[in-house]
Amino acid sequence: MMSGSKYSKGTLAIALVAVFSAVVFVATYSFVVPIPATSGYFNLGETAIYIVALIFGSLVGSLAGGIGSMISDVLLAPQFAPGTLVIKGIEGALVGSLSARLKPHVHSFTIRASIAIVIGGLEMVAGYFIYEQLALGYPMAAALAEVPFNLVQMLVGLIVALPVVHGVLRVFPQLKS
Repeated sequence: MMSGSKYSKGTLAIALVAVFSAVVFVATYSFVVPIPATSGYFNLGETAIYIVALIFGSLVGSLAGGIGSMISDVLLAPQFAPGTLVIKGIEGALVGSLSARLKPHVHSFTIRASIAIVIGGLEMVAGYFIYEQLALGYPMAAALAEVPFNLVQMLVGLIVALPVVHGVLRVFPQLKS
């Protein structure tokens, strides 16, 4: 942030969370493939969560990921909304935090981001598996039926997010800091 600016970092963070919560919502809500076993759905929200977390860090990634995804669930699959707020929030936090923490040890942004996305994505997969059984009372077979969809959702997010982030950082190098 520029020195002498009348806006605080907190104000900027609130604005980023609001804007990117909307972006995550649109990415999640705009492309939906229902999963009959659980009444859940495959979506492209992971892509937006990963992009936001990698560019703006764990706080914005966490809040925008949790809030944007939860709003989509309120409209599409309300039984998932409370779990989604927590699961996607943790996912965004993990991706942003791990990418930053790996920076001194892994010099390649692509490798660092891929590691962070895989770990964050696996948290999402495990989180929904556990939530469906414990909070929603789904049988293990139903929860297991959603695992491949969530793994593909993570991989699609990784494949799409990495080139987008590279492009954004090339055009706006000031976002690297």
